[in-house]
Amino acid sequence: MSDALTSIAARRVFIDGAFVAATLVHTDGFTTRVGPFDASADTVLDDDLVLLPGLVDSHVHLDEPGRTEWEGFATGTAAAAAGGVTTVVDMPLNSVPVTTTPLALAAKRTAALDRRDGEGKLAVDVAYWGGAVPGNLGHLADLAAAGVVGFKCFLSPSGIDEFGHLDPAQLEAALAELAAFDGLLIVHAEDPAHLHADGPLGRSYGDFLASRPPVSEESAIRQVIEASRRTGARAHIVHVSDGAALDSVREAKADGVRLTVETCPHYLTLRAEDVPDGAAAFKCCPPIRDASNQDLLWAGLLDGTIDAIVSDHSPSTRELKEQGDGDFGLAWGGISGLQTGLSAVWTEARGRGIPLEAILPLFTTGPARIAGLTRLGRIEERAPAHFAVFAPDRTWTVDARTLAYRNKLSPWDGRTLTGVIEATYLRGERVFGRDNGVLSRQGGDILVRRVSAQASTAPAHATIGRRDAAS
Repeated sequence: MSDALTSIAARRVFIDGAFVAATLVHTDGFTTRVGPFDASADTVLDDDLVLLPGLVDSHVHLDEPGRTEWEGFATGTAAAAAGGVTTVVDMPLNSVPVTTTPLALAAKRTAALDRRDGEGKLAVDVAYWGGAVPGNLGHLADLAAAGVVGFKCFLSPSGIDEFGHLDPAQLEAALAELAAFDGLLIVHAEDPAHLHADGPLGRSYGDFLASRPPVSEESAIRQVIEASRRTGARAHIVHVSDGAALDSVREAKADGVRLTVETCPHYLTLRAEDVPDGAAAFKCCPPIRDASNQDLLWAGLLDGTIDAIVSDHSPSTRELKEQGDGDFGLAWGGISGLQTGLSAVWTEARGRGIPLEAILPLFTTGPARIAGLTRLGRIEERAPAHFAVFAPDRTWTVDARTLAYRNKLSPWDGRTLTGVIEATYLRGERVFGRDNGVLSRQGGDILVRRVSAQASTAPAHATIGRRDAAS
């Protein structure tokens, strides 16, 4: 396969929810024609390969600036490209400063677009979430006007002192403020009233699991639903781990509450019964729960209750992850899963008899829609030419030492997964190949600016770096 495409043909191209034989023609980074399969195209994929839209991951912690030793734009976007992801949306915390002001967003953009070494950092495109914290309520419109796609908040302590959590009154205030310009609040939904106090817990995974019970998620999700119902604001629940909480989500959606939810590969493919004691690589909040709970999450995927599958890639240094010698109360909580997400979920789906077509929208148009990047995650004329070449029947064994992350940690280490990303294209240029790694760092950052953040009907305009983008 060449590094740049003019046309590409495949017997199986994922278009409008189904695989079809097609040829795609590209000009200036955009798809300009979708036509019948043509064996004379510049690039013709082997029959065992499928052509997917570039995946979108709307929940990624890249940690730069300030904590680049945890991850960074260079290593994080390399991992994204290796996982078939062409657009990530960076979370507002774990970096220093946290992205809660336009000035902090400018600092993050400066770090992302730095080219002092002659080459950019970004292997794929990056958009940004802003933060909603007690100190910036009343000023969220300013950050929206600066270009963030929406606002992240916590209902329990975030683990980062400078990113405070919202109490119930502040949650309602944030939603009311965002409703004025149709902004989106995305919520880490755990009710602190039901969480164990911080501190040592020991090496038992069962004790850690008991310290963050399902009722904490259920209570917090109900708070968000009722506040969204009262204010009319859009709300999104991040990283749902409790399958039973989906009943409240179903009811809210049926009632017209403007609610979306996501879950993650680790909740869909890992089980509490299989987590070894002291294995802090599996620690995340909310926690990985048991097999019966996992079945409820899969049911929620298949019936449309869950809108997206995203990584919640939240790395740290090995020292932080392993502090306390495997004590689950002391180890940093966060899963590194950006590079392995599609393969892990496809392996589980295949074992359950679920076709690839059923999960792909949750990796593409689902997260793109949540982030308001609606031209991404799809193959169609006038859309950016972002693609992933996927071998759905090939297997590979995860070796954490070879992953692109800055810190080589993975709860899937040593597992054999089905489905291999062979190549990733950004605007028609191959940026990753399985045999030779990252080939190009021409990614840009995406800003979504409203003409007037105070007007609920204001149109949004997206840019990538300094170039216009279709989103």
